[in-house]
Amino acid sequence: MSAESTATRTAVLWVPDWPVVAAMGAAQVPAHVPAATHDGRRVLAVSATARAQGVRRGMRRRRAQECCPGLALLDADDARDAREFEPVALAAETVVAGIEVARPGLLLLPSGGPARYHGTEDRLAQVLVERVAADTGHESQVGVADGILAAVLGARASLVVPAGTSRAYLAPRPLGELAHVVVGDAQPVAQLVDLLGRLGVRTFADLAALPAASVLSRFGDLGAWAQRLAQGEDLRPPARRRIEADVAVGCELDPPAERVDVATFAARRLAEDLHAQLVERSASCGRLRITARTEDGRELERTWRCDDGAMGGLTAARITDRVRWQLEGWLTASRVTLGQRRGRRAGRDEHAQAGHDDLPDLPEDRPSPLVRLAIAAEEVVAAGVEQPRLWGASSGEDARAQRALGRVQGLLGGDGVLSVVTQGGRDVHDQVHLAPWGDAAPAPRRADLPWPGRLPEPAPALVLDVPEDVTVLDDAGAPVRVDVRLVMSAPPATVRWLTPRAGASRRVLGWAGPWPLAERWWSETPRRRAYLQVLLDDGRGVLLASAQGAWTVEAVYD
Repeated sequence: MSAESTATRTAVLWVPDWPVVAAMGAAQVPAHVPAATHDGRRVLAVSATARAQGVRRGMRRRRAQECCPGLALLDADDARDAREFEPVALAAETVVAGIEVARPGLLLLPSGGPARYHGTEDRLAQVLVERVAADTGHESQVGVADGILAAVLGARASLVVPAGTSRAYLAPRPLGELAHVVVGDAQPVAQLVDLLGRLGVRTFADLAALPAASVLSRFGDLGAWAQRLAQGEDLRPPARRRIEADVAVGCELDPPAERVDVATFAARRLAEDLHAQLVERSASCGRLRITARTEDGRELERTWRCDDGAMGGLTAARITDRVRWQLEGWLTASRVTLGQRRGRRAGRDEHAQAGHDDLPDLPEDRPSPLVRLAIAAEEVVAAGVEQPRLWGASSGEDARAQRALGRVQGLLGGDGVLSVVTQGGRDVHDQVHLAPWGDAAPAPRRADLPWPGRLPEPAPALVLDVPEDVTVLDDAGAPVRVDVRLVMSAPPATVRWLTPRAGASRRVLGWAGPWPLAERWWSETPRRRAYLQVLLDDGRGVLLASAQGAWTVEAVYD
């Protein structure tokens, strides 16, 4: 059975630049004004007009304002994004039933039945775009493909990928496009893509061709998740999961909740109960269904796509956030409907004043209090189908590990158990700070400050407590030296250990540097070193340091 045979036909509706579109709508910023959202330091989302003037995501605020002096900078707000997206979800739901909100701005929809109803998948995409535009005024794009990743990328190009061709469609594309399907924190995926790129794996074809067992053992669950997507599969392929019963919790709201904060208080208790049940069953879920019933008997329901298990799953706090966002979205949609009906009622009154009384009365339409709230975890799978991690919270390892460390610390004292904290510094030893386990005090030197002369990335995997003395030789067998102008006497060819492995030597396959490091040059004890990165014939990379003509191995790269 091929990989794509396990993938389902999926449609994706995407509203471009949604975070900034929602922010502009909430702040009533005109569409022609360039705008961007930010987190206080960097730009997170950019409008099309701002992008045309050179503003890019990831820029610092000052740099973005230099590119576009008239840029409107708006605060990032996840709750606002979800609240403003609800009308778009309602519009799509009039065309396709059973939609899922992957994140604000991105909807997942089943395409099989709706495509047959409308005739073709292209016609389904056209109807969705037209309905969203007519009901909300927002421009959207739709893509259809086998598997989530191909459908999301297809939506960004308004493309229907023919059945059975998703893997070929993904093959030449760069791995960085994995960021488009991330639901939660994108930083781990960005780090994985960077690591794979440095190893020569830069496209989906490169990743899909690797042995699955090797990817899982080397990169863990996150690597396996990325490879499944690269092969055109779904996030949770049927062949690798065991479907279990859904987990649902609910409560009656007495008195009925008229405000979002009151309903959110009840939702927090439900979220904690749901999360506890999932942990007790050692399970994770793929979808979260939120249901509410109003006092006038209406049923409100929405489904949110959860993170894949490789991305950490849901916590009680994140479940609560999604429920709160959805409650605010429903309330906003009700207020929009109320405003529309008030406008129609005002028109009816003017019609009556003109002497016409043939229009029927319009019933009152106002947000009704909630009398019941329920949360259900769907697509529940056993957590055992994923490789467990030491600090994974889904099966309780986190709490057990912390209890064990607490017991050891009680026996040995506060300084008996240390954790590694990254701090500011220029060489690899300075950047390591050992702090007592559980100590929340910040590192002595801030890592986010600029450190001129700091060694370039990547960071080594192992920093040696005691550097190993070595001799660096050239092709002629003469020692390699670095003068005050950072000129080496000859390219390095061999590294020979003096201690503790006296006589051991390795050929040098490649090298980079040297980089100078001069600290406290004004003092009586200045530090002057030159660093060299070399690749040895046994596959290891080492960091060499030269000081006063002597070489040492300071660290080892993985």
